[in-house]
Amino acid sequence: MQRKGLKNLAPSRLCEPVNLMFKINKVHHIAIICSDYQISKRFYTEVLGFTVIREVYRKERDSYKLDLEVGGIYQIELFSFPNPPTRINQPEATGLRHLAFEVDDLDAAVKHIQNHGITVEPIRIDEFTNKRYTFFADPDGLPVEFVER
Repeated sequence: MQRKGLKNLAPSRLCEPVNLMFKINKVHHIAIICSDYQISKRFYTEVLGFTVIREVYRKERDSYKLDLEVGGIYQIELFSFPNPPTRINQPEATGLRHLAFEVDDLDAAVKHIQNHGITVEPIRIDEFTNKRYTFFADPDGLPVEFVER
């Protein structure tokens, strides 16, 4: 079975070091499509506290695009479109699995999220990093993870 985009690359070569002609510097942005723009905007700005960089209504697409700053480094682009298909709600489905954000104090972050009526999974400890983490969901069921620094 061949993977999309890797048709000419033999499976045995997928793990070999590559000398690229270019360098990827960092993650530029993460794009999320929501089903209810106002609810998701409130979640990402008021609950998670991300700063609005810009908000644009694109009339030709009947769509909003909200650019959010995350920690002064990363950007989330929140899109709305009329009648987007629903997310496959199986955590091991192909595609984006979840978003993960680092927090200084996991207990305080969990309490804040719960104060907004959001269900948070029990805190666990990663067996490899020994870091504490937990999951909850955004308004469309996209899993969001908090990892303690």
